[in-house]
Amino acid sequence: MSTLKIFRIIAFLEGVSYLLLMCASVYKRTHGDDSFVRLLGMPHGLLFVAYVALAIFLQSTYKWDFKTMAIIIAGSLIPFGTFYVDHKYLKPLA
Repeated sequence: MSTLKIFRIIAFLEGVSYLLLMCASVYKRTHGDDSFVRLLGMPHGLLFVAYVALAIFLQSTYKWDFKTMAIIIAGSLIPFGTFYVDHKYLKPLA
């Protein structure tokens, strides 16, 4: 399996985990139960670190300029951002 394929999978999982964590945060605020936040926090953190590390690793392979790299990294910070990055930047490379 190629590194790009692994990055695309990590990007998808990171995006899903981010959205689930946001929903868990809303649940925590409305119901006072933080069990879902504690359950989802660590996996999301690991996926975030893997996403950023793989983006940095792939930067030299695909010759991403500063702007492209900034958008790819920012995609991990914005809800639905990793899905946009996959569609706009990663899918055309596959």
